[in-house]
Amino acid sequence: MEFLPVEEQLEIIQRGTTEIVPIDELKEKLRKSAKENKPLKIKLGVDPTRPDLHLGHSVVLRKMRQFQDLGHDAVLIIGGFTAMIGDPTGQNSTRPPLTAEEVQENAQSYIDQAQKILDTSRLQIVNNNDWLGSMGFIDVIRLASKTTVARMIERDDFSKRFNNNEPISLHEFLYPLAQGQDSVHLENDVELGGTDQKFNLLVGRQLQKDSNIEPQVCLMMPLLVGTDGSAKMSKSYDNYIGIDEAANDMYGKSLSIPDDLIYTYFELVTDVQTEELPAIKEKAEKDPRNAKHDLAFAITKLYHGEEGAKSAKEHFEQTIINKQVPDDAPELELKADEATRLLDIISELNFSQSNGETKRLIKQGGVSIDDEKVGDIGLELSLSSGEEKVLKVGKRKYAILKGA
Repeated sequence: MEFLPVEEQLEIIQRGTTEIVPIDELKEKLRKSAKENKPLKIKLGVDPTRPDLHLGHSVVLRKMRQFQDLGHDAVLIIGGFTAMIGDPTGQNSTRPPLTAEEVQENAQSYIDQAQKILDTSRLQIVNNNDWLGSMGFIDVIRLASKTTVARMIERDDFSKRFNNNEPISLHEFLYPLAQGQDSVHLENDVELGGTDQKFNLLVGRQLQKDSNIEPQVCLMMPLLVGTDGSAKMSKSYDNYIGIDEAANDMYGKSLSIPDDLIYTYFELVTDVQTEELPAIKEKAEKDPRNAKHDLAFAITKLYHGEEGAKSAKEHFEQTIINKQVPDDAPELELKADEATRLLDIISELNFSQSNGETKRLIKQGGVSIDDEKVGDIGLELSLSSGEEKVLKVGKRKYAILKGA
């Protein structure tokens, strides 16, 4: 294929990036790639520690997609081996390792969702257990000899725990080496990661040098701030927008981000053209309300298509702005004159993931019946034959309850 000029490729690649180490080597790799008509090999390693992805994960996946669109080849490494070690990056304590069964289940879910973003025709998926799992103890010792304890302590999370007299297990030092060994095995040209992965990426670069392999360029992407505007996006913080979210929820959650993040989200998690970003930035500053609706539409369209985004926008206008019950609200029949726990009703409707989540919503005033907030987590509902009530859970979920 014919590659774009190096400077045009760089403009796309540098969009939203925090750091490229070293950028001069990336330029040279791109020149060589174009001259030899040979695509670069772009590596992204992921440990399937959770089965669900959110827009925070999509930041680096979208960068990989940009490389694919430029004609380069992507290698997605599923950390079948490293997930069983547990990378402590960003953690204040040792992260518990996963079982082989948990890794397999999470990996398949991760792949299914990642393929919504990546071009599968230019994607190779591998599992690092295929090469790391066969290493003998002498191989591990030789690998460990490639670095020093002092070098490992330079990593932020290790140094903080060391200075706070918090335990660091010896096996945690092996994680960056295992990830780096992936780069030696693949002989990739570029490795992608979040800013919290910089140390690990640089270890891979060094191990390639030690093995007389042309060293990889390390490209770091920022960690996406969640909908709360303060912490990085995480399901643990309940500030996330899931890739697999229903269109209505995705649209509504996108509107909840702070105004000062509108441009950042456009830049990092949408496919708007780079040349459009200056105008978007101006609109976000002058007219954040409508700019945020543009953002919600762009994000929802990516994962649910044009019609899905239009439907989600109409649903939002109907339920939130006009406060109407949506036409597609599900109906649930309850046995007449028989008390039914509200927790069970919400569970049957799949309006929450657990009774614990439902109880939290009730305590926060997020559940109402006929526009009256429910305050009793143990409430039981009894409807007479033919009686109807409207249940609302959260901001966007409605159901019509009928006595029958």
